[in-house]
Amino acid sequence: MSDYDHEKELLEELENFKRDKERIKKVIGSIGGRNFAKKDKFLNYLFLALILTFFTLEITTKFLPTYISLEFAVLLISIKIIWLINNITKMDHFQFWILNSIEFRINNLANKLTAIEKSLNEKKT
Repeated sequence: MSDYDHEKELLEELENFKRDKERIKKVIGSIGGRNFAKKDKFLNYLFLALILTFFTLEITTKFLPTYISLEFAVLLISIKIIWLINNITKMDHFQFWILNSIEFRINNLANKLTAIEKSLNEKKT
């Protein structure tokens, strides 16, 4: 192979790398971007407001039956914990996908390096 072919191959690999980099940026942005953080904050404030409202209603009035606000607060906290576990599971899956992709690329590069070393050894002999 000539130097021109090697340059062409390297430029092609660089373009592939740039496309993959942009694709990964988009995926990461959709998982942990600003919209996700706003939604997170909103739900946290909503849960807190509901829990405080029910506690206040139970303490200040006899509007609700006894302990209903505690039961509702435990329900809301349970929902929040399930939601957090779900988010953690999504992030773990995403991290596994990224690490798996990196491993695949490293193995691919190792195979290419072995092929290059083999071809260099053949040219020397």
